[in-house]
Amino acid sequence: MNTPLGWLQLKHKPLRLVVALSGIAFAVLLIMMQLGFRSALFESAVRFHERFDYDIALFSPDSVFIVRPQPFSIRRLYQTLGFDAVEDVTPVYIFPSVWKNPWNNNRRSINTIGFHPDDRLLAAEGFDKVRARLRRQDVVLFDSGSRPEFGPVAETFESGQTIVTEINDREVEVVGLFQMGTSFGIDGTVITSDDNWLRLFPERPRNEIQLGLIRLREGKDARKVRDAMAEYLPDDVLVMTKQQFVQREKDYWNSATPIGYIFAFGAIMGFVVGAIIVYQILFADVSEHLNEYATLRAIGYRNRFVSGIVLQQAVILAVLGYLPGVAIVYWLYGKAAAATNLPLYITQERAITVFLMTLAMCAISGMMAVRKVRRLDPAEVF
Repeated sequence: MNTPLGWLQLKHKPLRLVVALSGIAFAVLLIMMQLGFRSALFESAVRFHERFDYDIALFSPDSVFIVRPQPFSIRRLYQTLGFDAVEDVTPVYIFPSVWKNPWNNNRRSINTIGFHPDDRLLAAEGFDKVRARLRRQDVVLFDSGSRPEFGPVAETFESGQTIVTEINDREVEVVGLFQMGTSFGIDGTVITSDDNWLRLFPERPRNEIQLGLIRLREGKDARKVRDAMAEYLPDDVLVMTKQQFVQREKDYWNSATPIGYIFAFGAIMGFVVGAIIVYQILFADVSEHLNEYATLRAIGYRNRFVSGIVLQQAVILAVLGYLPGVAIVYWLYGKAAAATNLPLYITQERAITVFLMTLAMCAISGMMAVRKVRRLDPAEVF
């Protein structure tokens, strides 16, 4: 008597139960994969924005996103040194170059960043130890999280071998590694000195940079300083706090490109597909047990009790279908992350969100299926 009546009805048809759970697990998989890719899109797109060492950033208003930024005068960056709150600044050069894979000679676009080795660039563990190596001519640091199409650079370097290749048809040597990772716009990255960067891009002037990093003295309010700088500097440069710089990049990928919309739409479609599957299963179950429901109504049970059986089935299906769906997603995340180097993993927030969506999906389907029970007249059935 302690066994829920809804569960007894579900397990009465094992094959139908398996089909229902498979459909819900597929919906969970679809929703979580779409949300995972959408989260990976935003998280990977702002890796540099978050790991650059700065409080305020200068960026060209003509730049769409960080992969192909437009230049602005380096004078704007040095003008900010007139503010007492500024501790130091770092001019940064950014643009894609052509990397030659030294193993198969294939060429591929790679993000190339230049800065003065004495300046602070990345707030990443171990980076300050290797940046001094960039004082040499024609050397670069390679991102160990780059895609494998660039060749086994990290493995070869860690084994002690020398790696010499070409960037923009100029011979360079890899003298160190750092860890960043890929994104939907960046397959790999190299960092070098500003002098070496200008050797790779001889047509670009030294007095035009793509990004300016500003660090403030301890205790200074970045928002107030940013507002003062924005009022002081001309309109040919954007002045942003780290939070604003990150949000600007996310807004681009979310609204200016169809990628963010597609992933969100895919999650909605997963929700709809799951709801339809659950509704069909519950409606078929209700139709087969109309006589039993009519009997319960005839002997005095209220609508609330009879409807509760159907909603109980919906909740049980949600829980049992969610668990295998999450297990499959965990495996697929690992495979996709290994293949793409994107940050794909199950977060607690996403797991709870998808579980609540699964409950809502099944509850909506249950309420739609239970309408037939609510309209049930025992006299018509018998």
